Amino acid sequence: MKIERFEDIESWQKARVLVNRIYGLNSPDYIKDFGLKDQLRRASVSIMSNIAEGFDSGSNKSFINFLNYSYRSVSEVQSLLYISSDLKYIDTDEFNELIGLTNDIKNLIGGFIQYLKKY
Repeated sequence: MKIERFEDIESWQKARVLVNRIYGLNSPDYIKDFGLKDQLRRASVSIMSNIAEGFDSGSNKSFINFLNYSYRSVSEVQSLLYISSDLKYIDTDEFNELIGLTNDIKNLIGGFIQYLKKY
């Protein structure tokens, strides 16, 4: 499949799913923890945003830089999910699903970076 728009990028599509899942977290304690909730939301949005911004950056080198930012934002989300799990804001099943989704996104971004480095 040819990528003509950032919306065609599979890692962006999965990041969009992740953002919706993060915004859907609604345990009472999580909702009250404004700092963690806000940071987790902003980090997840950053994944999508950097992929989109990088796509329109004008060069593969610049795009790779944005993909690296996005990759690091996935790591931040993962770390915040561990905190959320440790504080019992999310249950084990939800944690495992979200970590699995973030691992998928990291693999896709990493593969895309390697692909772009060839060109």
